[in-house]
Amino acid sequence: MDLPLNQISERIRAAAADRTPLRIRGGGTKDFYGHSLQGELLDVRALRGIVSYEPSELVVTVRAGTPLAELQSALEEKGQHLAFEPPGFGAPDESGSKTTCGGMAAAGLAGPARASTGGVRDFVLGVTMLNGRAELLTFGGQVIKNVAGYDVSRLMVGALGTLGVLTEISLKVLPRAPAEATLSCEGLAQQTALDLLNRWGGQPLPLNASCWVCDDGAGAPGERLFVRLRGAAAAVEAACPRLVADVRARGGDVLRMDNAQAQPDWNACRDQTLPFFQAPAPELGLWRLSVPQTTPDLKLPFAPLVEWHGGLRWIWAPLSAMTQLREAAARVGGMATLFRAPQTIGTDAPQRFSPLGTALQQIHQRLKNEFDPAGIFNRGRMYAQW
Repeated sequence: MDLPLNQISERIRAAAADRTPLRIRGGGTKDFYGHSLQGELLDVRALRGIVSYEPSELVVTVRAGTPLAELQSALEEKGQHLAFEPPGFGAPDESGSKTTCGGMAAAGLAGPARASTGGVRDFVLGVTMLNGRAELLTFGGQVIKNVAGYDVSRLMVGALGTLGVLTEISLKVLPRAPAEATLSCEGLAQQTALDLLNRWGGQPLPLNASCWVCDDGAGAPGERLFVRLRGAAAAVEAACPRLVADVRARGGDVLRMDNAQAQPDWNACRDQTLPFFQAPAPELGLWRLSVPQTTPDLKLPFAPLVEWHGGLRWIWAPLSAMTQLREAAARVGGMATLFRAPQTIGTDAPQRFSPLGTALQQIHQRLKNEFDPAGIFNRGRMYAQW
């Protein structure tokens, strides 16, 4: 092991012996996500660099502390990218976005293309990690068909560092699509937009991302649906007039945006810098409702932003609406997460994630006990029990 890894291992052994909580942290851009931050800081940014990259094999292995922007730059040079579009929250520093590849995997958050291309978990081929005994473990590998038995590498995605310290991640990458088009559709109510997205989802169209929002800002008021197409040039060009005709048949108006103009908007949607994501009031929190794509308008008393072809609904609402939102999501087979706590509460807001059932809670607890027997990693970040 190199020096930074040795130092981290020693920190883990000492913490496990004393049962001292450790707070695993890279760039800190997701400190807002999850429950309160507890424990001594364990900074993993020294674990930095691209270990291997085989563009012809569409596989890259990167150390956990590597800035996400550094990886994306290397992929861009070869005309490739991370198709799930991971967000890069937080203000950039002198080297670019502070978001690290380890934080990307641990949080498991994906951007606008998630519904069409898959999420972070779908692109993780393998991981190397340190468990609560400071043992260096490797799961998965560097090829797509590499799993025999439990797929532990994907288990680490979205675990928020509660099971161990990621040191390396192997990812599948994809070539950038040769053609792209974004349509801005005005005058479509939420249910009309959802109906169209469901209709298009059942057709052989290169539908890549969508975003519906009611924009009441100055200069561009009204309900808008943005649709992004990606794929072969012939497929994109053939699909555009079909979508335009469908929108106009529903009474909407359509504008094809210039790609140079559209890309910053999609980036802003991904990184939550659109006007919608600015808290309307300090007592409101940002709720993330994950539901089936075919779910109709939930008729909640809060204006949403809808992504993932209907599968993701963002809502600003107070903590007092928690039961209402979770019941509405549960009725359609979904769940509601308090993604950003109200400014008046901070990271200590209760019940950030939907409560687990008894069986799931037992499974989670057993996994936690196996990987982190002393309970030192990111204690209380996901659930108060661990």
